[in-house]
Amino acid sequence: MPAMYEAPQTATTLLVTAMGLIDTFDPSQRAAAIIEDFTDPRRMEWDIIPRPDRTGVPLHMLDRHQRVLVWDLIRLALPQRTFTKVLAIPQLEHVLRDYEHDFLGPALQTWRSSESYYLTFFGRPGFEDTWTLRFLGHHVCLNITVVEQRWISATPCALGQQPTEYSGVLHPLADDEGLGFELLATLDDDQRARAVVHEVAPADFVTRQVPKIGAYEFPDRYDLGMPDYVITDPDRAALKFVRDRPSGIGGAELDESQQHILWRLVDCYLDRLPTETAEQQRKLLRDYGIGDISFAWAGAQKRGHPHYFRVQTRHHLIEAVNAVAGGNHLHTVLRDFDNDFAASILDGHADADTEWGTAHLASRTTSSAELDPGLD
Repeated sequence: MPAMYEAPQTATTLLVTAMGLIDTFDPSQRAAAIIEDFTDPRRMEWDIIPRPDRTGVPLHMLDRHQRVLVWDLIRLALPQRTFTKVLAIPQLEHVLRDYEHDFLGPALQTWRSSESYYLTFFGRPGFEDTWTLRFLGHHVCLNITVVEQRWISATPCALGQQPTEYSGVLHPLADDEGLGFELLATLDDDQRARAVVHEVAPADFVTRQVPKIGAYEFPDRYDLGMPDYVITDPDRAALKFVRDRPSGIGGAELDESQQHILWRLVDCYLDRLPTETAEQQRKLLRDYGIGDISFAWAGAQKRGHPHYFRVQTRHHLIEAVNAVAGGNHLHTVLRDFDNDFAASILDGHADADTEWGTAHLASRTTSSAELDPGLD
């Protein structure tokens, strides 16, 4: 499995760009942006709702050159299609500022801003070292963990869009949601009966914001800060996620044209990974076959009403939920069962499967006479 995450070229390019950006920081920016303890529990935070306690340095504290370098980091980590989505999502904050003027009042100018996105480095971005780059704000969370300049984990990767139903032209997640509707529309009555698992959608991700998905998960009753949409405990039970028992309809139960849409949907979300790793994971999924993928739907079956779908593979979970605000507020996520935040790689594969290990990072200041006395 580690080969799925090998991306040495991307890792090196990200490292050099990160070091170049860090070199431009003044002391206050450096203190805000870098959390040297890689094990700091804040590394596991990935909630894409607005919060007052974000870590990291916000875009509005950076000068023009530094902001360009931040966007270069993101551009180098993502395929161009996803990079443009991440560029567009913050611009919808300006649309929301217009929508919410009467609701939020004078604080709106700082509450809804395309520059309230935070960059954080966890650990030490250095050669053959392990570190995380996180870019986090309203409706964007990118977690890029580089392990020893060889492997990259890029999940959980959460993106959202609000509004989704409006007269504007910015629809960065049109495919991320639309391909689910496209597949649903092709299902016959029998297929639809298997795919639709409940008539009520969850308020947010069924697996919530846990750092590691458990054997099973229930959704929360409502989405934090938005109690206008509430589900019942029977709803929660009906929407239960069970890792070893995928819900919905299996890919093998679809015809060829339907399977093609399902592959497009999976590929759309795998596009959130660095190209080096995405290509390997696409190949692996094709090797497993379409029968290894399931598709489940809940809630309304038309736009503008609360709805939800999830796609499950052997290694991945995709969730898309558009329930609050009457089905006009979309959250989507790609998760990796074993390697969100590079968990499995860090647990065992890194030190055991590298040419050099990590001991040399602390031993270069030791004399050869002490380090290698018997080498001659």
